[in-house]
Amino acid sequence: MNHNELKKIAAAVTSPKVLNDFIEYGGVGAAIETLDGNIYTGISIDTACSLGFCAEHAAVAEMLKHGENRIKAFVAVDSEGNAVPPCGRCRELISQLSKENLEAIVEVENDLFVLLKEILPYDWKSNRGRKW
Repeated sequence: MNHNELKKIAAAVTSPKVLNDFIEYGGVGAAIETLDGNIYTGISIDTACSLGFCAEHAAVAEMLKHGENRIKAFVAVDSEGNAVPPCGRCRELISQLSKENLEAIVEVENDLFVLLKEILPYDWKSNRGRKW
């Protein structure tokens, strides 16, 4: 799958909504393509007390539910379809799923693609002698 298609899939699940005075959701959508070629999506949940989570986390949960953990590419987009970079928490989660995910391609802004390892340059796991 090409990156434009993956981005369109992420944009298709993005639809900002207000649930109540405390929760908004869908302002960011994410799509993950696994090494096996499957696509998983997720949306963000924003809460008044910071207990929500990013769209990438939702997509990772969907992926894990289906027994996969190795990522070829991923992207998150805002409600206007613009690529947004993953936050540090998302970068770390994805890197811990599989060492191979450091080679995942991520669109960090419109038409700017990098490898996950390039936005995690001082990865604490690489110097700890851990086997994962």
